[in-house]
Amino acid sequence: MNWIKLEKSLSFLLRHSPETLQLQMDPEGWVDTDALVKAVKFKESRFDLKALQKIVRDSQKQRFSFSEDGSKIRANQGHSVKIDLKLSPTTPPELLYHGTVERFLDSIMQDGLKKGDRQHVHLSLDLETAQKVGQRRGKPIILTVNARKMHEEGHLFYVSDNGVWLTEQVPPQHLNLHLP
Repeated sequence: MNWIKLEKSLSFLLRHSPETLQLQMDPEGWVDTDALVKAVKFKESRFDLKALQKIVRDSQKQRFSFSEDGSKIRANQGHSVKIDLKLSPTTPPELLYHGTVERFLDSIMQDGLKKGDRQHVHLSLDLETAQKVGQRRGKPIILTVNARKMHEEGHLFYVSDNGVWLTEQVPPQHLNLHLP
């Protein structure tokens, strides 16, 4: 089994397209674990519950969570389908970071960070994570987000189960180019 490819496929299913494998997602983004295993096993015969547990446990990005009893699974953030993760608003640190690439910089500095098809803009607590995110598409550019100031102005922030900071948008006046 190609573990990386399988993890990315699960991420796509649980964030954007559960219907691809006829999976039912509840309003909080949960999918029945047994149904997911059965659906994936149809395409990857060696896949089973232990393989799913390994992916969830070993995922470097910690993309998924099981319900307390293990009967359900969901992606921790990044959904394009409408769900409610039941996250409580949280006071952010003074600064958060966003990794991107140069070709998007002019647009971002003019219009701010927008969630696009997703439910939230994703922000990082540290520069290293933002750098890794930006590297996925080329030479990374790191933006500093004045999160505490945004919070003081009424913007809401949330933290997903895997530590990704989430907000609806980041207006351009709260962004600065991070210079190493």
